[in-house]
Amino acid sequence: MGASSTYTRLSIFPLTGAVLYPGLQLPLHIFEPRYRAMVSDSLARDRRIAMIQPQSPAEGAPLFAIGCVGKIVDVEASEDGRFNLVLEGISRFRVIRELDVTTPFRQIEAELIADDMAEALSAVERASFEIEARRFADAQGYAVDWDSVGRLDDMSLINGVSQIAPFDAAAKQALLEADSLAARCELLVQLMQFFGKRDSDDGGRVTLQ
Repeated sequence: MGASSTYTRLSIFPLTGAVLYPGLQLPLHIFEPRYRAMVSDSLARDRRIAMIQPQSPAEGAPLFAIGCVGKIVDVEASEDGRFNLVLEGISRFRVIRELDVTTPFRQIEAELIADDMAEALSAVERASFEIEARRFADAQGYAVDWDSVGRLDDMSLINGVSQIAPFDAAAKQALLEADSLAARCELLVQLMQFFGKRDSDDGGRVTLQ
């Protein structure tokens, strides 16, 4: 996976724990006035919204370096001004700088990252992932249609699990920042092993934070 030289201006939705990957979809319920304004602006222009995690929950907190821009592919507006929408991932991006703007929502200058969407895993990598995924799902009590999982292509499988996995924000960010599908797969296996452990002191799931 390499980086392109395409720079672009993006309106951002900084949301802890929410990550998006190219080719995948993310449903969102928009209710805050500033983000309702952002959606209205996006719909009037290019329908793009950039998802990125803030480094802390504080207002105006610094952003992580990597996010994913999505295109609004479905939207439903309610009478009170709220939106239910679905974003489809277009491209990961790297933050270059945050812009000084008058809009109620934050905007950045970003470099789009040209991921190789045809990248595939080796047979060994795929098999190792599925073995660990079964162990993790069984330990967590998840019901999984493994026949359907087996029919997914490597990119959809690894990115899909990375997007929905019940990991903390730091782990999700590390997965998003992985620079190849193989690297993301390897990290995902490590995280499933890590999060599958139990903290013997408090009985809760360990975290990276």
